[in-house]
This record gives sequence, structure tokens and C-alpha cells, in this order.
Amino acid sequence: MNVVLFGPPGAGKGTQAKELTKKYGIPHISTGDILRANVRDATELGKEAKGYMDRGELVPDTVLIGLIRNRLNEADCVDGYLLDGYPRTIPQADALDGILREIGKPLEVVINIDVSDDNLVERLSGRRTCPNCGESYHIVFNPPEKQGICNVCGSQLYQRDDDREEVIRQRLTVYNQKTKPLIDYYGKAGILVNIDGSGNVDEVFQTVSGVMDKY
Repeated sequence: MNVVLFGPPGAGKGTQAKELTKKYGIPHISTGDILRANVRDATELGKEAKGYMDRGELVPDTVLIGLIRNRLNEADCVDGYLLDGYPRTIPQADALDGILREIGKPLEVVINIDVSDDNLVERLSGRRTCPNCGESYHIVFNPPEKQGICNVCGSQLYQRDDDREEVIRQRLTVYNQKTKPLIDYYGKAGILVNIDGSGNVDEVFQTVSGVMDKY
């Protein structure tokens, strides 16, 4: 099962992808997680990517395309994959199509999780992250047991630079300009399914699972 999980920043792609991986046994491939790991470890890739991410801009295609090619060729992708956060532009989608033809793993479905901009700002600006174990919280929807402290490892939580409201608004502007056209791109290819992402995590999961069960 070869799937792209699509939607704006904060739509819940990462949360849904982790649960879908458990259910279907295919790897969750998140460019965001990979890039943030490089930023945390201060690798050369991380240093290059951080400036773009902190400004709410897209990381250049040249950084991402090679990363995706290498990841899809790993052994755990033999029975399928769940791409999250890629592609984000028409050129990336074209490049991805070329990679998938080359390795014989074409996309079967693109699931678009649709959420309003105001809902997304509320979700993202309240998000807090553990710098140690990566656990994610929300000050309203999923608060830690002790304010500001990770339930898992006891580290002090922080707000990512790209979760500040002004950066979120910029990220959404970039999304609407550069990424949203992919809805038409995959719609014309006949593999796009739109779902309402405004419900709670379980409701959205049931809807997404219902789509994936058909494949």
C-alpha cells in the first residue's frame, strides 16, 4: 500500500500516520521528523534546513528529493510506505513520480486532510514539544500532567520556533500558494481522496482507515 497523507501544517498528518503505521504495518516516512532530527543534531543538512523552517518557508527541493529517494529504497518499504509532508510543490510531485517509476512503487492513493486556517493556528500555537524524547503535547487539547513538563521523561517542554503564530501564518500562506495546487494535481491523476480533518483524532482516524481499507 503506497500512500501520501496530505494537508496543511497542523492538520494532524503526523498523529494519524503513527496510528496508521501500527494498523497497516507500513513505515511512516516524515520529512519533517527527519529534518528536525538533523536540526537537533546540528548536522550540515540541519543547519541549512533550520533557517528555512524557522521562517516558515519550504526547505529546497534539492535537499529533500535525494533524502526521499534513499528512504524509499530501504528494506522496510518493500511492502509499501506512508509519506507525510512530501511532496509539497508541483516540481516535488513530478520528481517523486519519477522516483516511484524508477523503483517500481507508484502511489495508490493521496489522502487530503482538510482543516480551516483558524483551526490550524489554534492547534499549532498551543503545541509544546519535548526536546529530549520528542513527545508532543497541546496546552488545551493534550496538556502534560504537570504544566510544562514531559510525562515521559520529565524534561522541560518548549515551543518550536515554527509554532509561533506569526510563523504559522507565514507557513499557511506558503502552503496555499505552493502546496495547495497539488490537490488539483492528484485530483486529475484520479488518486485523491478528500476528508474532513476538523474532528477529533479518533474520528479522523476512522475516516482515514476507511479509505485505506479499500486498498
